[in-house]
Amino acid sequence: MQAFVLKGHICQSRDAEHIEITENGFLVVEDGICRGVFGALPERWAALPVTDFGDRLILPGMSDLHLHAPQFSFRGLGMDMELLDWLNTYTFPEESKYRDPAYADRAYDIFTRHLLHSTTTRVSVFATVHREATTLLMEKLDRAGLRGFVGKVNMDRNCADTLREASAAASLEDTERWIEQTHSRFAGIRPILTPRFIPTCSDELMRGLRVLADRYDLPVQSHLSENFGEIAWVKELCPWSSCYGDAYDRFGLFGGEHGCIMAHCVHSGEEEIARMKQNGVYIAHSPESNMNLASGVAPVSRYLALGLNVGLATDMAGGSHESMLRAMMHAIQASKLRWRLQDEAVKPLSVDQAFYLATAGGGSFFGRVGKFDDGYECDAVVMDDGDLDHPQPLSVRARLERLIYLADDRNVAAKFVAGRRLF
Repeated sequence: MQAFVLKGHICQSRDAEHIEITENGFLVVEDGICRGVFGALPERWAALPVTDFGDRLILPGMSDLHLHAPQFSFRGLGMDMELLDWLNTYTFPEESKYRDPAYADRAYDIFTRHLLHSTTTRVSVFATVHREATTLLMEKLDRAGLRGFVGKVNMDRNCADTLREASAAASLEDTERWIEQTHSRFAGIRPILTPRFIPTCSDELMRGLRVLADRYDLPVQSHLSENFGEIAWVKELCPWSSCYGDAYDRFGLFGGEHGCIMAHCVHSGEEEIARMKQNGVYIAHSPESNMNLASGVAPVSRYLALGLNVGLATDMAGGSHESMLRAMMHAIQASKLRWRLQDEAVKPLSVDQAFYLATAGGGSFFGRVGKFDDGYECDAVVMDDGDLDHPQPLSVRARLERLIYLADDRNVAAKFVAGRRLF
């Protein structure tokens, strides 16, 4: 049994409304599992090796519920466009390049290196329609020590000719082959079914994906109610649906026993919200992407108050970066503008809530992840804020808030995933 102790200023969410801080605390870890946070090290663990991080802050690893690995190469471009134009101008041409394994190898090396040195420990990632390149991405993330899900995208209509799969049957056959090759191959990375969104997936393809979900017990990730044009398009394509979420639910791809992440949910109506709660759907809130592509701002504090599952996402390259610290900052800022300019009945997010979304909120999709309570997997990032100069003494709470607004990946001093130190 491998057991050790981490010492430092330990910060974690007690619940969605409160951050709990243990100054000069001890985090006990046995075989990758947390045994709790203590103000003084209990006698039963007194003989364990202690890594003392001194005045640094120890935070739970952060979970990015939605990002597109092949889009890393054009992050920060096309932000003057709305979603559908941006997809056709930037996204689809770039994703077409991943049919070349050599290009995918170079691009995914860069993506993985950046993600490794961020505060992110768990991910749910979109790849492309290309089976070989998607498997390559899984290999790289697994070798880096990160954990989570990667999806081979499905698209058999309404997309670039260079990405459109030949038919629903061909898409399903290729997807099942990929699942069989990868579902038990890696220690920390698993496949996730990934219909890009309703407009690019025929009814036949959606029905077949449900069969695969049941056959292999796989979760699903996709997009939902991001943009008004997208919502109208879904209604045109699926006139039988009562809402965008219903178009997924009719095919059994909207939560339930296998798990489901829906990105954005900016404009979800009452029926869709109720269906997400009933089915246990996870909302991946992507604040910067929703601002960059002029989609709007999701009413996240209302979702939390209603008891929905909500996590945070960078949605690169709709979002311009892979930093969950910035994602927290953008979530807070966007919610304030929504509250002031759109609907004062939906309160802005607090720092405590944003921190919860990035850690325990999104982490729960991956199991017991995102906290340091007994029985949780030990994902942790150690933050060194020594270069964030200030003239006055600051509490640990104040330093944590400053990290959200001022820090970047250079402030990550150490990183642990399931108890394994990555650097």
